[in-house]
Amino acid sequence: MTATVRAAGGVLWRPAGDGIEICVVHRPYRSDWSLPKGKLDGSEHSLAAAVREVLEETGVRAEPQLRLPGIAYTMPDGVPKTVDFWLMRAGDGPAGEPQDPTEVDEVVWLSPAEAIDRLTYPDDRGLVEHATTLPPVTGVTVLVRHAHAGKRKDFDGPDALRPIDDRGRAQAETVCVAAALFSPRRLVSATPLRCRQTLDPLARRLGLPIVLDAAFAEPGEADEIPARVKVAAARLAELRDGERVAICSQGKVIPGLLASLDGDGDGDPADYKTPKGSGWVLTWSGDRLAALSRI
Repeated sequence: MTATVRAAGGVLWRPAGDGIEICVVHRPYRSDWSLPKGKLDGSEHSLAAAVREVLEETGVRAEPQLRLPGIAYTMPDGVPKTVDFWLMRAGDGPAGEPQDPTEVDEVVWLSPAEAIDRLTYPDDRGLVEHATTLPPVTGVTVLVRHAHAGKRKDFDGPDALRPIDDRGRAQAETVCVAAALFSPRRLVSATPLRCRQTLDPLARRLGLPIVLDAAFAEPGEADEIPARVKVAAARLAELRDGERVAICSQGKVIPGLLASLDGDGDGDPADYKTPKGSGWVLTWSGDRLAALSRI
């Protein structure tokens, strides 16, 4: 069975007057106009690949905001391919040049309507059309579940002191690579040691302290979870209105917390089950959750 080729890219935008401009690239080897995208490098995280490819093809360091619908198709040689896309805002730094002119030889910024007209492929045009329907992004929060820490019954000591294991350390490194791409300026952890340890790679990478906050920790009894979820939601709202933050919480808090925020607030927590060492990007428009993306 032929392995699927995985790629990633972005709908890259920047403010322009009263509207926005979309970045479109010309690929000379295909004689087409495309959104910036490219193949994952081995086991590279999809989001990391998307940010890297945008930088390589446009010279722009991008700030990811939310996951867009992915694209799947079969290449002319019969090999299936998937492309993960993210909405990205151009960073404030100066733009460079495409790294390889044989890959991309022209970068243009166009109004959404002009970009749609210029793009060669219907899937790319559809992504730009979708992006223009989204509410304005005012903030982003990264929420992760602590990494693997073995089994509670196998740890001889207080559960709050149970550390992550070798598998968990690998998970923490992976999820923190993705979390760092959102440039959080504050790191907040539930009080158990395994939560703080999950954010340690991110803290080292960014040079930031980790602040412990019991609002995101599991309560001692199952019947206390709904009340803790309300406390976590209130605390999350406070953090949302400050600097961009990355939070590490626990598996019994996250599903209820996300269910209370998404849609009309009466979602099913089972829909938000979060594997250890993985997480979510919460994209805000004002005080409303505009999008929820897995990382």
